[in-house]
Amino acid sequence: MEKNKPEGLRRGSADVPEIDIKRVRSGNTAAPETDGSSKFEPYIDEYQSIDPEENAANARDDIVEIRLNRSEVAATVFDWVGSLVTALVVVLLVMTFFFRIIDVDGKSMEPTLIDTDKVVITNLFYTPKQGDIVIISHAEEYAKPLVKRVIATAGQELRMDYENNAVYVDGQKLDETYIQGMTVRGDIPESELNGAVPEGKVFVMGDNRSISLDSRYKQIGYIDESSIIGKAQLDVIPHTYKDGRPAIDFSGIRYVYQ
Repeated sequence: MEKNKPEGLRRGSADVPEIDIKRVRSGNTAAPETDGSSKFEPYIDEYQSIDPEENAANARDDIVEIRLNRSEVAATVFDWVGSLVTALVVVLLVMTFFFRIIDVDGKSMEPTLIDTDKVVITNLFYTPKQGDIVIISHAEEYAKPLVKRVIATAGQELRMDYENNAVYVDGQKLDETYIQGMTVRGDIPESELNGAVPEGKVFVMGDNRSISLDSRYKQIGYIDESSIIGKAQLDVIPHTYKDGRPAIDFSGIRYVYQ
């Protein structure tokens, strides 16, 4: 059958380079030296064989690399989770010991604070002072939190003058430019209110005097200092009335002063 092959391609022909089988099996793919006369140059690497042991070693390396990549991903996720937990702990500590945000519920502090305002309060080393706006956890017969203004603290002399819409503390009439409405009588007689505020207590009222439920009423009464959660510092989400409803008004962001 070899007689049918084209001239120059028969076995043993000078034009066909001899293949060194040992060189191929050993992985030596360097082209054999020729005199430059062969038309089959350059050396064709299709004669190169695949070493099974080398393939197995490469596969093992790939598996190790995949496992390493998975370990790196797991380590990254663990770091993120650790960072998130740390951040949450810091936030809880800050909100417990430094400040928190509360919602104003109701109209008793208008016009100073509007219903649904969000206010930042602080309580670290806080001692109530006259004029402060405070958040109270509960009162004598009232379980809900309250937002009120401190009118008089322990030991101060209080006198309510309902006829003249005036409040006196230590003999001085308070300049209450912040109030709305008349300071009406509550269900606690003046004879019980007028006098020194008991030790460890504060007397509070809302700025919207005609509707505020506060220390003028038996349901609230004097407030224990330990029931004060903190002092209002900043109105961060203020509101104003539009069409009779509270609407956010960021132009009203401000510190809460007297």
